[in-house]
Amino acid sequence: MSPNNQPIDVNQLNQAKANVTLTQTLLSQAIEKSASDPTLAEEAIKQASNEIAQAQTAVSQVQSAITVQKSE
Repeated sequence: MSPNNQPIDVNQLNQAKANVTLTQTLLSQAIEKSASDPTLAEEAIKQASNEIAQAQTAVSQVQSAITVQKSE
C-alpha cells in the first residue's frame, strides 16, 4: 500500500449496514400492517426507500474512494 492509500472507510460501510438492517425492519412492518393499516405500511415503505438510498450512497462513496486509490 502506498502512503497515499487510505484504508476502506469502515464507518461508511457500518452506516450502510445499519441502513439495511433498518430497511428490513421497516419492510417487515409494512408487510405486517399492509392489510390492517395501509397508511402506516405506506410510510414504512417510504422510509425503507430512503434507507436504501442512504445505504447505496454510502457504498458508492466507498467504491469511488477505492477506485481513486487504485488510480493513484
